[in-house]
Amino acid sequence: MKVLISDKMDSRCVEILESNLGIEVDVKTGLEPGELKAIIGEYAGLIVRSSTKVTDEILKEAKNLRVVGRAGAGVDNIDVEAATRCGVIVMNTPGGNSVSTAEHSFAMLISLARNIPQAHMSLKEGAWERSKYTGTELSGKNLGILGLGKVGREVAVRGAAFGMKVFGYDPFVSAEMAESYGAQLATMDDIFANADFISVHLPLAEQTRGMIADKEFAGCKDGVRLINCARGGIVDEAALLRALESGKVAGAAVDVFEQEPPANRELIAHEQVVCTPHLGASTREAQASVALQVAEQVADTLMDRVVRNALNLPSVEPDVLQKMQPFLDLADHLGRTQAQLLEGQLERITIEYYGDVISYPTSPLTAAVLRGLVGTISDEPVNLVNAPFFMQERGVRVDELRSSEHEDFANLITVVCQTSKGAKTLSGTLFAKNDPRLVRLDEYTFDARPMGHMLFYVNDDKPGIIGRIGTVMGNHRVNIAQMSCGRHEMGGRALTILNVDSEIPPEVIETLLAQDFIAWARQVSL
Repeated sequence: MKVLISDKMDSRCVEILESNLGIEVDVKTGLEPGELKAIIGEYAGLIVRSSTKVTDEILKEAKNLRVVGRAGAGVDNIDVEAATRCGVIVMNTPGGNSVSTAEHSFAMLISLARNIPQAHMSLKEGAWERSKYTGTELSGKNLGILGLGKVGREVAVRGAAFGMKVFGYDPFVSAEMAESYGAQLATMDDIFANADFISVHLPLAEQTRGMIADKEFAGCKDGVRLINCARGGIVDEAALLRALESGKVAGAAVDVFEQEPPANRELIAHEQVVCTPHLGASTREAQASVALQVAEQVADTLMDRVVRNALNLPSVEPDVLQKMQPFLDLADHLGRTQAQLLEGQLERITIEYYGDVISYPTSPLTAAVLRGLVGTISDEPVNLVNAPFFMQERGVRVDELRSSEHEDFANLITVVCQTSKGAKTLSGTLFAKNDPRLVRLDEYTFDARPMGHMLFYVNDDKPGIIGRIGTVMGNHRVNIAQMSCGRHEMGGRALTILNVDSEIPPEVIETLLAQDFIAWARQVSL
């Protein structure tokens, strides 16, 4: 397997990757998009910072690519949706540079409050203008933080240490959690209306692009100061310039820009703007940390050990993954079996988890069910990454239900597939720790091993039927290894599942369906 490092990285990354038997590393930085496109098909792994743009066009040529690792938190230079569609894991290194970015944010905040860069340049030029650069104290001021992620939390701690009143906006953080960082939760509108300083720590996404613009500045307190060390594009630069010129915003500290290097030279030249060239994570410690971390993550993924910090695949720790592997296999068997039993157009899938299985993360199990379903009917490569996307792309709704109730078994996974011809329910469980069994199909209960070639058929529950089926199979030299039966009542209908030693020829199925005592028959191969 080959890994390409396409941006400048700590040299120890190569050592970490190549310490894994079977991994080769190429370091090729400064590639043009066309150059990357021409060679990407050779690689199973790609490691980037922010310079390399991993686009849909490049990913379409990445026929062997399994993982893209970003040394840093943001992944706006990677088309995550396209990667998901191609079955490529996208991972980042959150937290590896959070302290560095938080420290830079706070350094920018202090520089803004005390006019340090302006006073520095003035003195360098021979002036002595003490009164011109009078600043403002931080103690007692309101600090509004938009986004209480890893960086935002570190900024909150530092703000509280300086005696500031810290308010944070984050819809996914509890009040108790915010208080542990010295912050109080507030709405975004409240922060705009009351903050003396606003520090932005949000990811760049469609919903956050341009989210701080004219309307938001109009709702701010007069003389507010803005710090953005998160992502360019969250703050509308033209609107920020207008707010600075009107005096609504007393100053801005900007480390990131809509276009880098920045095209808006008027904003940079403004006297009340402190700016740096995207230095938030630029410390030796942070650069080394994220580079080594992403190398370890990519190696672990390629060596099938564990997937960590993936953005389009649930991350599971190695010890947990090892314990839940039998459930993953069972989930895959259920999906593959359902795909071969279904009739009609698939419309909706409900996956139900009962009992002990819910002690594990169920997202990977659901992905395994979907991979089993899609992989059986799709001519495109399908894995745990892109199987959910395939269902979404095809308009198939997927639901999860979880219950601690045991439903007659210590653990049970049930897959209900709704199609244009009705619903089909299939359940499976684990006996002991790693013995998978199918135990229910629609109204029938039984005990069958999901393995090899299987024949499912519904027959009249009459004496001699099993012998006649055995004769048909014997005449076609198909050996029966195991048999399981389920029925409602004597003399009604019964479901029989046969495990056989070889693939069943189509003419056998035709012969069985021609019998008046057979209502339905399907072959399943696992």
